[in-house]
Amino acid sequence: MSDFRRNCIERKLLIGTFAAIPHPVAIEVAAASGVDFLCIDWEHSQISRERIEDLIRAADVHRVPAMVRVPGHAAEDIAAVLDAGAAGVLVPRISTAEQARAAVKATRYPPLGARGVGPGRAAAYGYRIPDYLAKANVELLLAIQVETAEGLANIADITSVEGVDLIFIGPGDLSVSIDAMGPAGKEKLDAAIQTIAKTALSAARAVGIFRPSPDDVGAWSAAGISFFLLASDTMFLGASLAAGVTEAKNQNAISGPKKK
Repeated sequence: MSDFRRNCIERKLLIGTFAAIPHPVAIEVAAASGVDFLCIDWEHSQISRERIEDLIRAADVHRVPAMVRVPGHAAEDIAAVLDAGAAGVLVPRISTAEQARAAVKATRYPPLGARGVGPGRAAAYGYRIPDYLAKANVELLLAIQVETAEGLANIADITSVEGVDLIFIGPGDLSVSIDAMGPAGKEKLDAAIQTIAKTALSAARAVGIFRPSPDDVGAWSAAGISFFLLASDTMFLGASLAAGVTEAKNQNAISGPKKK
């Protein structure tokens, strides 16, 4: 799992999903599916801070890296999930270079940042603090999410910030922010995504994106995007169940009820 950040930086194809179900069983099921990583979604789910450590621990059972999307820019939230043993953080709504620099500062120990030293799970509750300090800045992934019109306008400055490993594109919020929702806005949204990806790649940053399905992963991979978050555990659960129910009803309609 220590290769997670290196694989991201080297732009190896990585496929993961958001984990939004606040139970370790869901994490273990998702981790056993063959995903390259999981992203525990603290921003848009009912996962509590104290539950995050249990979810990371469940991913560790299957040796699948678990990063966490934190709720915002607060340094204490970033420190909390990293102390719990997260493989990295995804910081949402980064719209300026100043915000990106703050994320770097919160994620890295001095001299690269200002993260505080604590006896959390990542440091074996205090027993291995020196070992953890020696590797944390090298192994922990910092991904920042660009998903606003302001972020799009400032993308060159954002991608120039040292310490940012990956620029993650949030198409949903971005489409709302630049007025490019739905089929009518697809061309405008795709152009914005291309602009973010090209600028990030030219600055030697890896690029990631959320996709609700794998249908266009090949096309975006050809554009240089290498880090994909596909849907979420809740979305896959709902889609799979709906497909199963529909198929069962269709088969019953074809064969008809059995006569006694």
